[in-house]
Amino acid sequence: MAVNYEDRDTLFDFVVKQGNGIKGLIDSGMSCVPQPFVQPLSERIATPNGQTCEAAQPIDISQLDGPDHKEVAKQIVEAAETLGFFQVVNHGVSEELLELLKTSAHEFFEQPPENKAVYLKEVSPSKLVKYGTSFVPEKEKAIEWKDYVTMLYTNDDEALQHWPQQCREVALDFLKSSMTMVKRIVEVLMEDVGVILEEERMNRLMGTKMVNMNYYPTCPNPELTIGVGRHSDMGMLTVLLQDGIGGLYVKPDNGDWTEIPPLSGALVINVGDTLQILSNRKYKSAEHRVRTTNIGSRVSVPIFTAPNPSEKIGPLPEVMERDGVARYKEVLFQDYMNNFFSQPHDGKKSLDFARAD
Repeated sequence: MAVNYEDRDTLFDFVVKQGNGIKGLIDSGMSCVPQPFVQPLSERIATPNGQTCEAAQPIDISQLDGPDHKEVAKQIVEAAETLGFFQVVNHGVSEELLELLKTSAHEFFEQPPENKAVYLKEVSPSKLVKYGTSFVPEKEKAIEWKDYVTMLYTNDDEALQHWPQQCREVALDFLKSSMTMVKRIVEVLMEDVGVILEEERMNRLMGTKMVNMNYYPTCPNPELTIGVGRHSDMGMLTVLLQDGIGGLYVKPDNGDWTEIPPLSGALVINVGDTLQILSNRKYKSAEHRVRTTNIGSRVSVPIFTAPNPSEKIGPLPEVMERDGVARYKEVLFQDYMNNFFSQPHDGKKSLDFARAD
């Protein structure tokens, strides 16, 4: 199919509305990045300089159950307080499953476009599955170079019934085998601020669970584009599987952008806005972004954990006793989520919605 790369409306219709995605754009024979995908100079990612951060050294999460518990807990707390990102190994998710996840992600996105377009938000047969391109493409100055599928978890039966056939079983296995680790990390972080979360409260704070599969097609001009723009995640904790290509960059408060290198068998953990709010900014939801590449199509698979929409979030009382001043007001998580998804990526501005006056 011939595509007019010069007309923004035609291009938007082809990529976003018809569901051909960035993958369809590449498959159409495009040889250079069209203007709607060219980022402003201020948003482009410079050629990788090899600078990596402390998250390059993984934490052995299994040691939480041994004599080194205090030391490992200290490493987790320090990472959450400073960078907001860290990598873990011996996390309970098999390397075989991690490889199957990457394979199934490629299988999903390499299908004919009409097979993926059935999951576009406007026509998807299930509210649990959404396929699309970029983040809020209709509001973005430049469209991000990413196709994705989101799978919302309610229960096992609905996941196996409604999630895409190519990835439903491995995505569900990934979610279920990761949750023990996620809850353990949250327990460690809460204990350090003097909070013991009862199981019911823990479940409400992580009652929303989503598995995404992200696809960043090979880009002919990676210096002009971004895979994902500057943002923080809205939830409690994110678990991320990277492939071997890399491209995840994180920016600590008052620091420089550095890359979190892919480590075989490791998972990336990052703090979300909700945890920053609950801890009254003790823990940091770091700003991060993703670059594109011309060496191959990259996939990543994040699990997002977040509160139930009906849950109110604000600094925890135990934290307020320590700090004396609330940096955030209490908000309904549904309202926070609605605001988050209504705006293009713009650093950590989503947190302004909950900032105390």
